[in-house]
Amino acid sequence: MKSPRLYTYNANKIFKPKLEFFKSLKSLSDLEIKKLLSASPFVLQRSLEKQIIPCVQELRRVLGTDENVLKAIKACYQILESNMVMLRPNIDTLKSHGVPQSLVSKLLFIEPMSLHICSNRFCEIVSEVMKLGFDPNYLSFLVAIKSMALNSKTLWEKKVEAFRSFGLSDNEIYAAFKRHPMCMALSEKTIKKMMGFFVNKLKMKPAKISKSPILLQYSLEKRIIPRCSVLQLLMLKGLIKVDTSIVYIVKTAEKKFMERFVSKYQNEVPDVVRAHHGKIEFQGLPIAPMET
Repeated sequence: MKSPRLYTYNANKIFKPKLEFFKSLKSLSDLEIKKLLSASPFVLQRSLEKQIIPCVQELRRVLGTDENVLKAIKACYQILESNMVMLRPNIDTLKSHGVPQSLVSKLLFIEPMSLHICSNRFCEIVSEVMKLGFDPNYLSFLVAIKSMALNSKTLWEKKVEAFRSFGLSDNEIYAAFKRHPMCMALSEKTIKKMMGFFVNKLKMKPAKISKSPILLQYSLEKRIIPRCSVLQLLMLKGLIKVDTSIVYIVKTAEKKFMERFVSKYQNEVPDVVRAHHGKIEFQGLPIAPMET
C-alpha cells in the first residue's frame, strides 16, 4: 500500500466523510472513486474542510461547472492534493497574459500539475514563453509552459549545453523549442544519445535536426534504428532512391511505412522483415540520406 499510515486511522471519523463527499459529486462513480484512492491515497490524509472542499470550490470557480470539475479530477486525481496557494495565482497569471478560459480549462484537463509550482517561478516561465514568441491563444503556449515547468533553471541550462555540444547555436535551440516544446522535456542523457545517433550515425547536420526536433521524441530502439536498418538493407540492394528523406522515414505512420518499405519488398528481400524487427544490426547508411 502506498500509505501504510492509513491503517492506523479511524475509518468512520477520517474516511467516511470524505467518501461521502466524493459520492456527492454525482458524476464520480464508485469505480472512479476507487481509481482516485488507488492513484492518490494520500488525499484521505488531507483535511476535508481545509483541502478537499476548497480545492473543488476553486476548480468550480475556474471551470464553471461541476461537469468540468469532475473532468479535471478524472484527468489527474492528484489535483485534489493541489496547493490552492499555488493554483489560484498561477491561473490568474495565465489569464493576465491573455490565455483564454478555454485553454486554462484544457490545461486543467490534461496537465494540471504544470500549475503546481511556486508563483514566482511560474511567472518567470510565462514571461519567458511570451518572450520566445508563443501565442497565448494557442495550445503550444501551454505545452511550452509545461516543458519549462519540468526543468529547474540549472537543468534547463544543462540541456541547452547538451544541444550546444553538437554545434547548435542558442537561436537554433530556441527555434527547435518553438517548433516542438517537448524536446526540452527530454533528459539530458536522452538528448545526447538522440543527437549523437542522428549526427554521428546518420550524418545529419545539427541544424537540420533543429528544424525537425520531433525526431528526438521517437524511440531510438523501437522505431528509429529498426527503420534505419530497413533503409540500410534496401539501399544496399539498390531498391530505393538515395534521396530518401530520413525525416520522412522516421515520422511516417507505421502502417504506411510497412506498406512502402517492408511488405513491398519482403518477397524479394526476406531480411527486410528481420530488419524491421530489430534483428539486423544497423551499421550505418551506405549514402547519407536527404534530411528534409
